[in-house]
Amino acid sequence: MNKTQIILFNVLAAAVVALFVLFFTYDPHAQKPANGEVEAQGELLPIAVVNTDSILKHYTLAVEAQDKLMSQYEESTVKLDTKAKALQKEAETFQRDVLDFQRKLEANAFLSRERAESEQAKLQKKEQQLMAKQQDLENLRQKLSNDFMTQQAELTQQLQDSVMAYLREYNADGHAHLILNDAVLMNKVAGYDITDEVIEALNSRYTK
Repeated sequence: MNKTQIILFNVLAAAVVALFVLFFTYDPHAQKPANGEVEAQGELLPIAVVNTDSILKHYTLAVEAQDKLMSQYEESTVKLDTKAKALQKEAETFQRDVLDFQRKLEANAFLSRERAESEQAKLQKKEQQLMAKQQDLENLRQKLSNDFMTQQAELTQQLQDSVMAYLREYNADGHAHLILNDAVLMNKVAGYDITDEVIEALNSRYTK
């Protein structure tokens, strides 16, 4: 996984982490532990744990979202790089023309003042065109950046909605008072992790 993929992966991961940290369903009728006991003997607390990294790696929607963002990023990079190189060549040609004009001017190579002024006017026009193209390139860079961020936000929202919809369905009976992302836990406890079940259900729903 290259640096760009890691950045995109982390962006999606950060957006999804909040899903599990704050997502909870409280059942007022659920029996509470007596005398301050947090866990009945042989029974688990009403908590479920989900591994966000695993969802991002194995949930088809998340994988496709990352691939789509990568593809858009690469296409934008190629487009900008192509235009930037073309503009750079024009700028180098313009610089050579300016130096050539200065040498001719110093050597009194122009047959008339009008001829020199005509060449100078052409150079000024080229300079204006280059500046306009540079501004167009910056505008394109900004547009592609905005388009990318919009696409990223849409895909992240789609991913959040999908995961949240399933978790609400999974916990419709309120059997879990709290659903956590295991990134907030210091130690993993067996029996609470529902990640595989969630991924299987999400992929099944997405395929359909």
